[in-house]
Amino acid sequence: MNSTLVGVQTAPSNSVADGTSPLPLLNLNAARVLILNASFEPLHVCSVKRAVMLLMHEVAERVEDGDRVLRSPNAEFPVPSVVRLRRLVRRPYRQRVAFNRRNVFKRDDHSCQYCGERSHDLTLDHVLPRSRGGGTNWENVVACCKRCNARKRDRTPNEAHMQLRRRPSAPRFMFTSVYGVMPDIDPIWEKYLPTIKR
Repeated sequence: MNSTLVGVQTAPSNSVADGTSPLPLLNLNAARVLILNASFEPLHVCSVKRAVMLLMHEVAERVEDGDRVLRSPNAEFPVPSVVRLRRLVRRPYRQRVAFNRRNVFKRDDHSCQYCGERSHDLTLDHVLPRSRGGGTNWENVVACCKRCNARKRDRTPNEAHMQLRRRPSAPRFMFTSVYGVMPDIDPIWEKYLPTIKR
C-alpha cells in the first residue's frame, strides 16, 4: 500500500455504479474501522488512519471495504471497513461491559423498560428499590422515562402494577471503542459481532 495516501473520499453508495468520482474529505480520522483478532473475534474500533498503518506494516489484512476511497497522487484505494490482525492477540479474560448510565441506556435501546417510550431524556430505575436492599447493578437497574419513574415511586413493579418489558441482565457484549459506546454500527460489521443479550 502506498505510504503517500492523502485523504479519505466520502462517497454515496451509488458513486461507483454511476461512474461519478467522490469528493475528497481530507481527514483520515473521519471514519471508523472494525479490528478483528486473527480468530475473527471483534477487538476494537479505530480510525481509518490507524487501520491504514496496520495494513501498511502488514500487521493486519483487509477483510471488508466500505464505500469510500483513499487517494494518493497516483492511485486510489478502497477505505477498509473491517481488518483482521495477522497474529492472534491473547486476552486473559473477556472484557466485561462497564456498568454505567450510558451503557444501561444503550443496553435498553434508549427506551423505557416499562412503557417502551424511546427518549434521550431517560432516568434510571431500581427494579427492587434501594430502600429495600436493591443493588445498583445490571440485574436491578433499567432505563425508565420520568412519567413511569414517578408512577412507580419506591415500589416494586408488581406493587405498582407495572410490567417490565424484559428482565434486566448484564450484556455479554456491547461494542465500545475510544469513541465510547457506539450509537450506530456499520451494517458490514454485523456478521462479525456477537448478538447482544437482551
